Amino acid sequence: MKEGGGNRSRELFARAKKVTPGGVHSPVRAFRAVGGTPIFMASAQGARIQDVDGKEYIDYVGSWGPAILGHAHPEVVDAVRCVAGKGLSFGTPHEGEVELAEMITRMVPGLEKIRFCNSGTEATMSCVRLARGCMGRTKIIKFAGCYHGHSDALLVAAGSGALTLGRPDSAGVTEGAAQDTLVLPFNDETAVEAAFAEYGKEIAAVLLEPVPANAGLILPAKGYLHFLREITRKHHALLIFDEVMTGFRLAPGGAQEIYGIRPDLSAFGKVIGGGMPVGAFGGRAEVMDFLAPDGPVYQAGTLSGNPMAMAAGLAQLKVLARGDVYKKLEKTGKALEVMLAQEIKDSGAPATWVRIGSMFCLFFCPAGLVIRNLQEARRCDTQAYSLFFHSLLDGGVYFPPSQFETCFLSAAHGDGELELTRTALRQALRHKA
Repeated sequence: MKEGGGNRSRELFARAKKVTPGGVHSPVRAFRAVGGTPIFMASAQGARIQDVDGKEYIDYVGSWGPAILGHAHPEVVDAVRCVAGKGLSFGTPHEGEVELAEMITRMVPGLEKIRFCNSGTEATMSCVRLARGCMGRTKIIKFAGCYHGHSDALLVAAGSGALTLGRPDSAGVTEGAAQDTLVLPFNDETAVEAAFAEYGKEIAAVLLEPVPANAGLILPAKGYLHFLREITRKHHALLIFDEVMTGFRLAPGGAQEIYGIRPDLSAFGKVIGGGMPVGAFGGRAEVMDFLAPDGPVYQAGTLSGNPMAMAAGLAQLKVLARGDVYKKLEKTGKALEVMLAQEIKDSGAPATWVRIGSMFCLFFCPAGLVIRNLQEARRCDTQAYSLFFHSLLDGGVYFPPSQFETCFLSAAHGDGELELTRTALRQALRHKA
């Protein structure tokens, strides 16, 4: 197995492990899934990142999604610089949060009111609490393979049967926190129908990533999202879309625009912060008005609506609203798809390619297998992905350090980046040891 980072990264990692659990501040960064030493980055510009040892990489992680325009986009950086000079945080209302809220509600169909928070975890956690408070019910349906942050009620694994309640998926999460969460297989209409038949009057909401992006990239089956919209309406439950990954990345209105679905609530993050820490959730006004101070559902945050995050998000969304960015992303995505499909065919590697817009994933799995849920994703060859990952690093291309993550393109990826990627892919797909 390759070592990973260079000498400076190894030195920093050794220091980090003495003062930080696992040496990292988010587990996937530790390279445990692929082996080797994590790479410490020093700078990023456009579609490229540079590590502390001076090596440059074509970046397909993009800070896990928010760098849709590329790293350090000048309009975003200028907006943050301008605001930072006026104060880093007020703890009061300010004009920037109003402007960004107005822009988001214009861009997302059916989003009538929105509230900012500080992360995707806070956004989805708040959606669940709001759904329960609004509906006066306790149970939530979520889907195996859909990640919604690390709040206790959502760190839940599937039970032993299709209709068993969830069980804690992390030490420190109590049975009580997990007992009202039903975990079902994604893309399985029968399982959802059975859950509503058994618990319908207790289910407050169905929560999902409309395009799951945390078990690799999994596309919803034709008609599946419409089915969820219909069955939640039938049983008077809310439909919640976690668009932390897909929001403003797949389209100005996110996945709900692409698939023509209007959920009752939506959670956002990543892109609307322009690289700054931010989250948001919103939806129908009659539901959102259950939030304090108008309603009985409490939610708060000292740094919510942070002026720098609002400025970065507003600058980024203004660029996206021009429209040409999405055309470029689709063109680049299609070119990469064609290129990778050809390289897979030529190499004979047992791999499957999945893409939607500027999000894509390479599954190392049995030939012809269509990944429809987490159970099928787990059939992938993680060892093969590890070898592939480290070979790409050698070739100057940075993919996610896990088979079960999604890659992201940016508007800064161009012909030069694609050609360098082709060379690295050709070597990596043929790498055997």
